[in-house]
Amino acid sequence: MSVIEVVAVPGDTERDAILAPLVAFNDAAVGPTERHPVAIVIRSDDGAIAGGLWGMASYRWLFVQYLVVSASLRGQGRGRELMLAAEAEAKRLDCVGLWLDTFSFQARGFYEKLGYRYFGQIDDYPPGEARFFLSKRIA
Repeated sequence: MSVIEVVAVPGDTERDAILAPLVAFNDAAVGPTERHPVAIVIRSDDGAIAGGLWGMASYRWLFVQYLVVSASLRGQGRGRELMLAAEAEAKRLDCVGLWLDTFSFQARGFYEKLGYRYFGQIDDYPPGEARFFLSKRIA
């Protein structure tokens, strides 16, 4: 008999065991996709990372998971430069668009100025705030 178990400290073993049949199912339904991690960084003169963008391209879409610019560089257009670099990389990877999420206390307006369109939200995530989802087609 099978049992439902909450794993106290989940790790790669559990993640991989859960993910493998899901990937197989998805591949059977729509064909396999390559997953391409994307990292674009701002380096300071000493080589330290002073900001950047992290994402994953799959199914011809680039998901921008993280975007951050250090406080000392904000307001200088570096976030815009990172997003434009991500769009160029998405085109190179033959993506049709990019998608991302941001919180109500973060940068929805910034992304909308770059042409990203709102397509949904989760209210009270975190409590009293909202999480917004935006996308932009590039092809």
